[in-house]
Formats: sequence, structure tokens, C-alpha cells
Amino acid sequence: MRVLAVLQRWLFRLGHDDHLPIVLGQRRIFIVPTAAGLLFAIVLLVMLVGAINYSLSLGHALVFLLGGLGLVGMVHSFLNLHGLRLTPGRVQPVFAGDVASFALDVENVRPQARRALEFAFAGQAMVTLDLAPASRATVAVPFVTSRRGLIEPGRVTLTTRYPLGLFRAWSYPQPAWCCVVYPKPLRTPLPVATGGTPADDRHGTSGRDDFAGLRTREPGDPTRHVAWKAVARRSDDQELLVKQFSGALRDELWLDWERTPARLGIEERLSILAGWVLTADEQQARYGLILPGLRIDPGQGGVHRGSCLRALALHEQKQTRVGG
Repeated sequence: MRVLAVLQRWLFRLGHDDHLPIVLGQRRIFIVPTAAGLLFAIVLLVMLVGAINYSLSLGHALVFLLGGLGLVGMVHSFLNLHGLRLTPGRVQPVFAGDVASFALDVENVRPQARRALEFAFAGQAMVTLDLAPASRATVAVPFVTSRRGLIEPGRVTLTTRYPLGLFRAWSYPQPAWCCVVYPKPLRTPLPVATGGTPADDRHGTSGRDDFAGLRTREPGDPTRHVAWKAVARRSDDQELLVKQFSGALRDELWLDWERTPARLGIEERLSILAGWVLTADEQQARYGLILPGLRIDPGQGGVHRGSCLRALALHEQKQTRVGG
């Protein structure tokens, strides 16, 4: 098996394509007859035998005409891929079980159109693209996810049978693609919110209420409260200033790993946390996330939601290659 893998890697040039754009040259395109092509060749052979047996000059002419047509079709199948430029695009995160779309920018630099280009990952659905002369388009290659983490789909198979369907030409581009797959959310009631964090209680401020002035920075003050603009106007030998805030502490929602049922497995507990993140975001609450070895301070908005979900997706997991 190891020898076969090495042989495939050498023969089909498998491995990540680090140089962009990926240009499909002669050594990256492979071509074989299809089932229809083999049947076409057998029929031509039978016709040739009959023409020889009965000395039919028109039969010879028809056989050679059809044979030449088949060879022209083979050349056009090859040229339909040759010279294409491929550039991977951005992949949006998805939840486990959803379909990830791997964007691929396809550029045709030739004055001839490219027809019936088929893109697919191993065992996944196929998409078809037609390219006009000297144009470019973006195709979204689908990949059905099954588990959370940083998923690498593997190589994408680019195939064409244009124009006659007698030959199949294909290539194996493999951009350095990966997709962040969030845990499948499990909707459960949110935990009870608490007023402020322990660090806020020690310093008597939440840092999010009305601005009340400046004071000299003390050990333990968070750096996010430093008044950098005021510091820049002072001399280098003076102490840092921090912002003071007044007003009541606002309730903060902590989505803590320890508040999920301990009897459940890791994936189920992460799914509960993912559901909490989505619910808290929908309710526009300020929430933070606590995982073993990781703590994300409370916040709001799409960026904060993405940071929390990404932390859940990558919890105790490395990048996984799932494609061929």
C-alpha cells in the first residue's frame, strides 16, 4: 500500500499546490477513453474488418473519417483543460453536518471557450462550469462535513468529456484549502448571567459604563483600560494613565464548560456550548466563553461570536485531512 501511494503521488503529482495560480500544463492532465469511446473503437474495428473483407472503398473512407473524428475529439478534450489557471478562494466556516463551499477561481486565458468542466471532491457532489473565451469565473465546490475541526478536503478532481464524450480528461489540483467546522449546535436554556467578572470586582469597575476620568495605573489593571492617547501627550518618564468608569455593573453571561452536564461526552458538551453562543448572540447579550485552558472575555457581535465558535471547533483537535 505504501508503494502504491508513492506511485500515485509520482504519477498524478499529488500533494499541495503551493504556487498560485495553479496552471494546468501537459504533465498535469491525464486522458483515457470512456466506455463510449471503447465501444466506438470496437465498432470502427468491426467496420474496418467488413470493409477489408468485402473490398468496400467507401467503407474504408468512412472508417478513417470516423477514426480521425475520434482523434480530433481526443485533442479537444485535452485542450479543454490545458492552460486553465486555478486560484483557491476563501472558505466560510460551517456547522458540522452542513455543506462547505470551497471557492475556486477559474481563469481562461485563451480565445476559445471551455465547456463542461466538472469539479468534485472524492465521494462528493459535482458542479459543472462553462467558461467564455478570455474570461474568469468562480465555482463553489461542495463538501459535506461530518465532524467539527479544521478540515482539509484533499484534492479536487477536474474532469471534462467535451466535445464528443469519447475521452475523459482530468487533473488533480490540490490547493492548500481548509475549512473551520463548528460543532453542531444543541439548543438548551442559557445559564444564569452574573454581574461582572472577578477582575472587575477587584478594581471596582466593569470598564464598560460611563467614563469618569483618568487615574494612575496600578498593578493588575487590564491593559485595555490604558488611555494611550493621553499617555502619548505626556513625557516618557511619567506613569501610565488608565480610564475610570462609573455606573452599575452590567450582567455578564459566562458560557462555562463546567456548567455543561459532566455525564455527557466532549462533543455533546461542545454542541451545548455552541447552542449557547448562538442563543446569546441572538439575544444581544454580553457573553464570555470558558473552556479547559482557554478563556475568552465577554463581548458582542459577529466577530466575537466567530471567535467563540472557532474556539469550540478547534478544542483539543488538530487539522484533519478527510479527502483523497
